[in-house]
Amino acid sequence: ILQVLALSLTEPKFGLANYQSLFANAAVGRVVMTTLKVSVMTTVLTVLASYVVAFAIIHMSAGWRRISLFLVLVPFWISVLVRAFSWITILRRRGVLNSALMEMGVISSPLDLVYNLFGVTIGMVHYMMPFAILLLYANLSDIDRRIMQAARSLGARPATIFWRVWLPLSLPGIALATLFVFVFSLGFLVTPALLGAGKTLMIALYISVQISSTSRWDLATSLSTMLLLVVGIIVFAAMRSPALRAAFVARPQQ
Repeated sequence: ILQVLALSLTEPKFGLANYQSLFANAAVGRVVMTTLKVSVMTTVLTVLASYVVAFAIIHMSAGWRRISLFLVLVPFWISVLVRAFSWITILRRRGVLNSALMEMGVISSPLDLVYNLFGVTIGMVHYMMPFAILLLYANLSDIDRRIMQAARSLGARPATIFWRVWLPLSLPGIALATLFVFVFSLGFLVTPALLGAGKTLMIALYISVQISSTSRWDLATSLSTMLLLVVGIIVFAAMRSPALRAAFVARPQQ
């Protein structure tokens, strides 16, 4: 990190000129906006889908719960490259999904589902879901079930119990999963490179291109430093919030 910071201040000469040109660079602005858009979309979709899965696992029997958690862990043993190429096989114009939809008569011509923003988002959501599921599962497991029993005994309906009891108590887990997924998404490289095919350019990929193709170490190191700074500020600010602090305090289970 210190070496990156030093290069950003000394390449090609000492000073803050690299950072001044960084903020004036229109291409960098577009890359930053794309990164933020994809990261926000990935975070929202991942947390919503993962909450549903974690909530379902919590209510399963012990046997099915172990099987479900094992299936959640399986993606960790699969390379990110394999997962990305698998999505290309599924989403490409003559891939599994388009072929199935055309066979069923749902569409008349193939949809562009990969090598664009949609494909990148799908790949990133798939990559991040196991992390979010485990974080949310840990939080939901700490919620005292007697609270739900008390709510039912008072005549509360299932929907009311969820919105008035389950959801508020699970907010610390949601906050932690949201922070983790968003920060992780800011630095994605392989998935956008393969599923975006260079059309959906995110910060990490842009930095890689500046180093490997154009040797713009000044731009790459200054942008890397700014990314690290932003991530550090986000994490520091989030960790000071009461909702996120509560995620690290386990509730007694009786």
